Amino acid sequence: MVTPEARPFKTTGGLADVAGALPHALARMGHRVTLVMPRYRGVDVADASSQSANVPFGPNLYPVTFHVGTPESRAATPEARGATRAAKVTTAASGGSTTRSRVASAPVKAATRVSAAAKAPARASKSAPAGSVTHVFIDAPDLFDRDGLYGDAAGEYTDNAFRFAVLSRGALEYARLTGDRPSVIHAHDWQSGLVPLYLRTVLADDPVLGGVPSVFTIHNVAFQGLFSPDVLRWIDISPDLYGANGLEFYGRASLLKAGTLFSDKVTTVSPTYARELLSPGYAFAFDFEGILASRAADFSGILNGIDTDAWDPARDRYVPEPFNAGSPAAKIEAKRALLKVAGLPSDSTALKRPTIGLLSRLTYQKGFDLLSAAADSLMKLDATWVLLGDGDRHYEEFWTSLAQKHPDRVATRLGFDEHLAHLIHAGSDLFLMPSRYEPCGLNQMYAMRYGTLPVVRATGGLEDTVQDADEAAKEATGFRFRDFTADALVGALQRALDAFGDSRRWKSLQRNAMKQDHSWDVSAREYVKVYRGTAEPRGRHGFRKSTDADRRELRTDDQRRKSRTR
Repeated sequence: MVTPEARPFKTTGGLADVAGALPHALARMGHRVTLVMPRYRGVDVADASSQSANVPFGPNLYPVTFHVGTPESRAATPEARGATRAAKVTTAASGGSTTRSRVASAPVKAATRVSAAAKAPARASKSAPAGSVTHVFIDAPDLFDRDGLYGDAAGEYTDNAFRFAVLSRGALEYARLTGDRPSVIHAHDWQSGLVPLYLRTVLADDPVLGGVPSVFTIHNVAFQGLFSPDVLRWIDISPDLYGANGLEFYGRASLLKAGTLFSDKVTTVSPTYARELLSPGYAFAFDFEGILASRAADFSGILNGIDTDAWDPARDRYVPEPFNAGSPAAKIEAKRALLKVAGLPSDSTALKRPTIGLLSRLTYQKGFDLLSAAADSLMKLDATWVLLGDGDRHYEEFWTSLAQKHPDRVATRLGFDEHLAHLIHAGSDLFLMPSRYEPCGLNQMYAMRYGTLPVVRATGGLEDTVQDADEAAKEATGFRFRDFTADALVGALQRALDAFGDSRRWKSLQRNAMKQDHSWDVSAREYVKVYRGTAEPRGRHGFRKSTDADRRELRTDDQRRKSRTR
């Protein structure tokens, strides 16, 4: 498995959650998994076994070091693998309940330390037992020892194409050095998009990797890995592969397109998001719908899972008293703790008022413009609000101002705090996610584990995971709204508040939510089906032979793109 990030080592979002948890779920099924990612700043490899190697790009060689950890058994828990530490920094704000919190940019040393390998790295993969995960880090300080993973305050790093070509080609070179032919290689997002391409081109006849199938997962199609076509000659990609039926995308080379076209199977992170991306004219396919349509027979959506050990009300170290679906009474203590930590009233009157939690990036995608437009109506609702997150400055300023205007009802925390994050999921009554689009979403599943009912816009993975109380009463787990309007948002929240006032109905909804199984074990079984499906006959580049309809779709898409302007 090849990924640009993974928990607990380095993370910027949901991709890291997937790459950190899926390998262990596969290992619990008895599979042997090797996870390859860059060694970023802060990842401690002092205890790892290391070996120098060269990553080839045509006649040129780029020196790297592979750091390989001891295979972790299928029994490894998140606690055994290490947990991240939240380092909180608070600055005073003028009035209201607003602070800024942050966590350390890397987990603590114990969480990022790579355990020693008993074998040399060239044989580490072969020596790994069934039902284990081996972590391999590609060390290239000039490329990966930087402040950010993909960019800094000045913007995206200008050499990202080469950085992640080294990741993709380096991961394959590591596999070649082990001499251990993998059954399948799973690559994640544009940063690993060259893995399928290299397998079907420069490594097509390799004695170890020739013919090895690949699976490519798109976590968010908005991030397309776009670069000048001039970079292709530096990363061993033939000019013949640049064109409408190749890597060209609006005059630039797309590494996301490379992964999509050259892999055997393509997946994304929820069934509804997959359907949305194949829908003609879907605005949030970002012009990728024709490309995906050409792979429709090999394209599917698999819902992300969640780490049910880290998010468990019965064992959560951040929750004052444990509770579960069979004995939920102690949830009120989590609510009391949340209100106190947020700096809001926590007396008996406050505890009877519903609390609405938000934990999110404050961005256009996440629907924060809709929240701003509906703010006057939202503040008329009889509810308390706790927000944790950061993002676009104007949304940060808006929520800071809202907390100052309503100091007894709104708490805003800018940044991130692990303790508060767990309390929001555990102590809130409702969890709001008004996303414009949402490939999967994890927070709604975390919230349900704690009996906190999600209020979500019906899109992507939110639609797949939340059953509306008015649409499926017996199976209901939350509340949905479809139209992206202030009226629809406020209406869904009002329905939720009405349900909160009906104790019997509310408890039934909570029980339903808490009994949902969104574990990675469920998702891993679906991925195994996809892996096994790669054994089907493939065409010249490793995927099924394209049909006339596929070729017409690509030509139509190319003509459509050329007629547009950006």
